[in-house]
Amino acid sequence: MLKKVCLIAFTAATLTSCVSAKVYKDLEARFADLKAENQDLDHDLTTSERLRKQFEEQAAQLEKELATTTAERDDLQRKYAAAQANLKNLQESYDALEANSSKALAENSKKNRELLGELDEKQAALAAEQTRLEKMQRDLTERSRRVEELESMIAAKDAKMRALKDAISKALVDFEGNGLTVEQRDGKVYVSLENKLLFDSGSWTVGTNGRQAVNQLGSVLAQNPEIAVLIEGHTDNVPYGGNGLLKDNWDLSTKRATAIVEILSQNSQIDPKNLTAAGRGEFAPVAPNTTPEGKAKNRRIEVILTPKLDEVTKLLNDI
Repeated sequence: MLKKVCLIAFTAATLTSCVSAKVYKDLEARFADLKAENQDLDHDLTTSERLRKQFEEQAAQLEKELATTTAERDDLQRKYAAAQANLKNLQESYDALEANSSKALAENSKKNRELLGELDEKQAALAAEQTRLEKMQRDLTERSRRVEELESMIAAKDAKMRALKDAISKALVDFEGNGLTVEQRDGKVYVSLENKLLFDSGSWTVGTNGRQAVNQLGSVLAQNPEIAVLIEGHTDNVPYGGNGLLKDNWDLSTKRATAIVEILSQNSQIDPKNLTAAGRGEFAPVAPNTTPEGKAKNRRIEVILTPKLDEVTKLLNDI
C-alpha cells in the first residue's frame, strides 16, 4: 500500500507540469485519501499484532492451566481409587468384626476392667506422690527461709567482727609497729602481740607497756560480751633455760597465756567464762626459726576472738 501511494505521488509530481490544475487537485486529494487510508491500515496492523500476542499468551496460559488441571484430575483419580480400596478393606474389617462381635465385646470388657483397675492404682500412686512433692516443697521453702536467716546471721556476725577488729585497732593504735598486728580471717579476729611488747626473756611477768596494751584490749572486749576469747602463748624453738621453775617452752607459753588471762579477768565487765588460756609452745610458728627476726615473730601471744555461734549451730542443725 505504501508503495502504491509513493507511486501515485511520483506520478502526480511528474505530471504536474503537463496536466491541468483541476486534474492536479484531484490527484492531490486522491493522494491525501490514500495516505489517510495507509495510516488507518498501519494502526489496524499494529492492533492486530498486539491482539495476536495477547491471544498467544492466553493460549499458553490456558495450556498451562490445562496441564495443571489434568494433573489434578489424575491425582484425584488416584486418590479416589485409593479411597475405594480403603473403603473395601474397611468394609471387610467391619464384616469380620461384626461376625465376631460377641467375643470381641467380652474381651474388650475384660480388658477395660483391667485398665480401669490399673488406672485407679496409678491415680492413687499419683495422689501419694503429689502429697509427697507438696511436703517436699514446703520443707524446701522452710529450709530456704532458714538458710536466708543463717546467711543474714552470719553476715551480721561478720560485720560485728569487722567492727570489733576496727575498735581493737583503734584502741591499740599506740602500739602499732611494736610487735602488734590485728587481722580478721575465717570469721575470727586475731590479735598478735610479740613477747618483746609483753615479757622479758624467759619471764611470764607482763611489763608496764604490755599491761597497758592488754588493759586497752580488755576495754574493747568488755563491750562485746558475746565474744569468746582464747589466749594462746607461743615460743620459738630455743629450749627453755630459766631458773628451773618451769619444765620447758610449753610450760612457759602456758604461763604467759595465763598471765594475760589474769589481767583481763581483773576487768569486772569481762565474763571470766569467756576467757580461755592455752599454751602452744614452739609447735605453731608463723615464721621460720632460722633467723632472729623469725624467732621474734614466733615468740608471741595470740588473742583469738570468736563470735558465739550457738544460734548459728542451732539453725544448721535445723536445716
